[in-house]
Amino acid sequence: MDDSPDQSSPLSATGVVGLDNILGGGLTPSRLYLIEGNPGSGKTTLALQYLLEGVRRKEPCLYVTLSETKAELTAVAKSHGWSLEGIEIVELTASEAELEPDNQHTMFQPADVELGQTTKAVLAEVERVKPRRVVIDSLSELRLLAQSSLRYRRQILAFKQFFTGRECTVLLLDDNTSSAGDLQLHSIAHGVISLEHLSPQYGSERRRLRVVKLRGQRFRGGLHDFNIATGGLDVFPRLVASEHVEGRERAMLTGDVPELDRLLGGGIDFGTSTLLVGPAGCGKSSVAINYARAAAARGDRAALFAFDERSETLLHRAAGLGMDLRPQLKNKTLTLQQVDPAELSPGEFAATVRKAVDGADGHAPAKVVVIDSLNGYLHAMPEEDFLTVQMHELLTYLGHKGVVTFLVLAQHGMIGSMQAPVDTTYLADTVVLFRYFEAHGEVRQAISVVKKRSGKHERTIRELKLDNGIRVGEPLKEFRGVLTGTPTFDGEGDTLMGPANA
Repeated sequence: MDDSPDQSSPLSATGVVGLDNILGGGLTPSRLYLIEGNPGSGKTTLALQYLLEGVRRKEPCLYVTLSETKAELTAVAKSHGWSLEGIEIVELTASEAELEPDNQHTMFQPADVELGQTTKAVLAEVERVKPRRVVIDSLSELRLLAQSSLRYRRQILAFKQFFTGRECTVLLLDDNTSSAGDLQLHSIAHGVISLEHLSPQYGSERRRLRVVKLRGQRFRGGLHDFNIATGGLDVFPRLVASEHVEGRERAMLTGDVPELDRLLGGGIDFGTSTLLVGPAGCGKSSVAINYARAAAARGDRAALFAFDERSETLLHRAAGLGMDLRPQLKNKTLTLQQVDPAELSPGEFAATVRKAVDGADGHAPAKVVVIDSLNGYLHAMPEEDFLTVQMHELLTYLGHKGVVTFLVLAQHGMIGSMQAPVDTTYLADTVVLFRYFEAHGEVRQAISVVKKRSGKHERTIRELKLDNGIRVGEPLKEFRGVLTGTPTFDGEGDTLMGPANA
């Protein structure tokens, strides 16, 4: 049998936008596919969405259930606000009569009777309905009835030949309860989609899917996060930055503090990322908000994603520094989204940022993105080892889109030797370093730019002060060892900006 896709036939859309994106448009019609995953991973929901998409396209649809009842399927659909009208549902589950002692098989093996009856019933319903889309749920029942792997394989091969000759696209659901990782099915099916259901030590459950196999068709490999919400599966395709390369004119973002712009060599280039790194409370978020507010005031949308701070606290703190964000929030040039890291997967967060940048969230496309902070993003990761890889793809994508990105990263410690939970300094185009230091018996703040790929910058260390606004002082030329936290004063004058609490 020829397994090459029929290029003259349009692809069979799954009804899940993100999954269709991963598959390159949908499934090749008139083929047999395996949807595998543990119970609760979303197989039934995906199957129903596939059939409902067929109903919208005026295609006959058939759902053959060997385990769940029609009432249970109807309840699942109702929870998503769906109606199963237009889908033919055939129940081949055991009836109450099977519980009677007289109906229990004693002389024959169940496989000798029940498998043949089940197969005959399935084929009869297909001949009656003549569907274009078919779901069989689940293969575990057929595997148990067949008892031997040889008979089971022959049964699936017979199904494949039967359905292909009738132009049916078939989804076989397998819950992995009878045999984990059945490679026999993988070899028979035209495509295999695997669903995973993970339970982290804290926070909400995580779900991921992977296209294990898809013959004759390009697809986006790897793991893709997804959620099951009211309305079905919401799939977040893995971000591939190289698919979004765009030519951009060079421009520069300036803020409301001229001394800060001079420290950065005039401002920050669009299409670059800036890492603000230092101990907690030293002014990192305030500097990022300063640039976001300045962009919004000029009409360029800025999107703030706050992992660590409540929205009310952030707005109150910004107002105390003379940055009232309410006008920009009101006219939607500034959007603020509070993110709960315990409830968010990395794929969903990347998809949320993409919607803001593409303008797919109902607002103008964002030109400035603030992620506050990377520490919160790190806590949202089930596998910390892959944080830098995913962040690299996200930053590269934002760079291709000409977006200015601010990343806030809090280091462990307050003064002296400090460490970051993850090293992302090599990913950012610009790195701004914040430090506390002691002078005249007071704790003060210092700011310096240690890296800027896109141009020149000052190499001085200046004092940073947060009172009624953001103030940047003169270079601390008369101090030595400021970055250590306990500097030595070598001069005669004093370049500090008055008392720290003034």
